[in-house]
Amino acid sequence: MLKCRTVWKKLAPLARASSTLCRQNVRRTALNNGRTPAYVPEAHMSSGPAGGGRANQMYVLLVGAACVGGGVYTYQTVKGDGQRYQERIEEISSRPNKTQASYIQTEPPAVPEPEPEATPSSGEPSPPAPDVEAVIHTVIQTSEAPPETSEAPPGDSAAASLKVPSHAPYLLIGGGTASFAAARSIRARDPGAKVLIVTEEPDAPYMRPPLSKELWFSDDPSVTETLRFKQWNGKERSIFFQPPSFYITAEELSSAENGGVAILTNRKVVHMDVKGNKIKLDDDTEISYDKCLIATGGVPRNLQVIERAGEEVMQKTTLFRKIEDFKELDKVSRNVKSITIIGGGFLGSELACALGRRSSEFDLEVIQMYPEKGNMGKVLPEYLSNWTTEKVKSEGVKIISEALVKSVVSKDDQLEIQLKDGRLVKTDHIVAAVGLEPNVDLAKSAGLEVDSDFGGFRVNAELQARSNIWVAGDAACFYDIRLGRRRVEHHDHAVVSGRLAGENMTGANKPYWHQSMFWSDLGPDVGYEAIGIVDSSLPTVGVFAKATAKDTPRAATELSGTGIRSESETEDTATSPVASSTPAPSGSHKDEYGKGVIFYLRDKVVVGIILWNVFNRMPIARKIIKDGEEHSDLNEVAKLFNIHDD
Repeated sequence: MLKCRTVWKKLAPLARASSTLCRQNVRRTALNNGRTPAYVPEAHMSSGPAGGGRANQMYVLLVGAACVGGGVYTYQTVKGDGQRYQERIEEISSRPNKTQASYIQTEPPAVPEPEPEATPSSGEPSPPAPDVEAVIHTVIQTSEAPPETSEAPPGDSAAASLKVPSHAPYLLIGGGTASFAAARSIRARDPGAKVLIVTEEPDAPYMRPPLSKELWFSDDPSVTETLRFKQWNGKERSIFFQPPSFYITAEELSSAENGGVAILTNRKVVHMDVKGNKIKLDDDTEISYDKCLIATGGVPRNLQVIERAGEEVMQKTTLFRKIEDFKELDKVSRNVKSITIIGGGFLGSELACALGRRSSEFDLEVIQMYPEKGNMGKVLPEYLSNWTTEKVKSEGVKIISEALVKSVVSKDDQLEIQLKDGRLVKTDHIVAAVGLEPNVDLAKSAGLEVDSDFGGFRVNAELQARSNIWVAGDAACFYDIRLGRRRVEHHDHAVVSGRLAGENMTGANKPYWHQSMFWSDLGPDVGYEAIGIVDSSLPTVGVFAKATAKDTPRAATELSGTGIRSESETEDTATSPVASSTPAPSGSHKDEYGKGVIFYLRDKVVVGIILWNVFNRMPIARKIIKDGEEHSDLNEVAKLFNIHDD
């Protein structure tokens, strides 16, 4: 009715003017004819054939239409407001308690404030902070018996629709480092972007490397609950990239004016419809998308002899990958007498050193066995692998090299590992660190190609598998425009590839050119950083110098003050490195591998570089690989790293 009054106020002057005009026309006609027309009475001026009758008819129709239209509009508005009010009341009444619906982080109540840039752990660069601050956030927790599902029966579509958006402009499958890097990259380029991460894990994105490094050296007895650790430089931080407040709930994603990043935890994508641009979750919920990133990572490999050994052996075997694995192994190491690590790569050697430090405190026997002659024998040249093996032994680890496992049985509450050469090893628990298998379960339903040589989803230089599908991290087999087709399983690659995929999802169309690096620490005193293709089967040239007290991971992070040991978080390159004027050491120092540079060659061109206890020099190594030139004297090239300076 208010609407009608408003319309009437606007039309009333027109009506009065029309009536006046009609009367004036009648009078004017009478004067002209000298008489009053009896056939045009004033009472019928709105409908009579003479004077202003037609105008008055239009006036009545306009007023009537305005009143009817106003009434209909008012009715629809009131009805719509009532419906929206009722829906809002129902939403508020059904909304779970804030502390229950929020993502529950396994940290003490005092959650640290978000850092402007996530400070990485020792040598662990994390994705760069976005240019625009994220809006208020919490993570939806969908673990066993979540509060919001306890009142609704399983499979209730109405309840599911409240938690899971039916559409996500940016859908990221997998909740690891690559997804987090992509999400922040997307938000940096598109501040209003709405990003949904779907992960099988119960936790928000976190860094995996500290699980085998710094967390084991913490003096906090509650470290398995807080998941906070001290970097080699003494600074403390959380394993999680961001606290729960960084995220919004999945319910809020569709209506968030400023966009945001939401996470669905404990959810698995079981089917992918590429043509229909949608996925199906393990509870049959469907989510459509505009652009999708597959960052499913990988699953730890196991030895077939262990898988065939039966449930009793499997219960005493850890496949180390997740937070739960760290917690389990920490508990096991405090309650058994012997742990055997099978594998001589990065993970196996790091865990061996970490547990070796505990051997004297907990009267724990730590054994590491592998088929190679020395630690990291597939990566390091033989002489350096042997040197590293002695370093691991000094940490309290018993080494069994050239070991091929024939069988594993459970006997007398212990595990007996029978080697093919007849040796028998008895232990209480096994840690299988024998590599990673890329998770390509979605390849079949999505019709995506899996590389037969390297494994993983086959993508182009822009990390694209289809026009609106990208792949990043461990699961991506990409084309490196400098080194050819590759698949990399390191944290820094997850950062770099995730960031690049996020940029390309927003239209950047950049190829993968920024070489990722990786690193490994055998405790706080020995560490190395590497880039490119590092394979011990390639020809190598090593240039070494005597180490000083500052040539350790601990000293490097203390010097930087941030814990960052490389330049991988930026796209800096060494444009004009200054070579050291100090001459290379003589042959008498050839067995001193305190610090140095190892060059890996293919067709006389450097394709890989390891910086052994040499830190903050990665831009130089990156430029050497990018240039792709032949070098007649690599000793001269080594001077660029200033390894001979005290």
